[in-house]
Amino acid sequence: MRLPRRLRLLAMTREGTAPVKSAGKTRYNIGSQKSRSQTCKEGDMNPIYNVYCDESCHLERDRQPVMVLGAVWCPLEKTCEISAHIRETKAQHGLPPGFEFKWGKVSPAKQDFYLALLDYFFDNTDLHFRALVVQDKSKLQHEPYKQTHDTWYYKMYFDMLKVILDPQSRYRVYMDIKDTRSAAKIAKLHEVLCSRIYDFEYRIIERVQTVRSHEVEILQLADLLIGAVSYANRGLHESAAKLAVVQRMIERSGYSLTKTTLLRENKVNLFMWQASEIQG
Repeated sequence: MRLPRRLRLLAMTREGTAPVKSAGKTRYNIGSQKSRSQTCKEGDMNPIYNVYCDESCHLERDRQPVMVLGAVWCPLEKTCEISAHIRETKAQHGLPPGFEFKWGKVSPAKQDFYLALLDYFFDNTDLHFRALVVQDKSKLQHEPYKQTHDTWYYKMYFDMLKVILDPQSRYRVYMDIKDTRSAAKIAKLHEVLCSRIYDFEYRIIERVQTVRSHEVEILQLADLLIGAVSYANRGLHESAAKLAVVQRMIERSGYSLTKTTLLRENKVNLFMWQASEIQG
């Protein structure tokens, strides 16, 4: 017998798939659904974190020396609250709920909005940021290490994420869809991440999947923070609005954004990766 719609929604809420109303449509909280292939036992009380990853200038021949991989993470149960606050911030600055904010859109007209987002990130103890910065891709030498750029890319993602991971917690990793190869790259990345930490049953890293950035506010926040770190490390000064965001991030974090932080830094954790010199 089919349950009335109201009871079905109540049942889904108890299972962690509560619907969220947005722009007149019903959608479900990304990362909150239970996967049918989930290997964790019912009743497992290990905390679950959503990790939202993005990157800047990651292509091998894009003529940009600085590459940044970064992630914002937070407890799963806080994602709806955080996203709702971000939408409220948009409304306060005259922006529609569906406005996709990103580093590339930082401008004098929206400077106050982006500064407000940055302040919210630092004021919210549930939000954390980690970035790995490759300061000069021109020094990369893949052949001596018998690797491709893609293989190196997976290694860098592991180096970026490993500081976040706790074996007593569970993680759901979300990445922006970049191109037609995204699905294959994501599957390989999940395999590499889990094998590096001997998580062969996917108990720690439950999933790695692509999402559309314009639908996920916290992924957009990751893009903003990565953009600020990249701008600082590239030494750019063209945009006064972007410089203001970088300066606010420096002030609030207490870091220059161009040097490695302490390993256990929990709010803004940065690692400056250097290519090794091959000795002849």
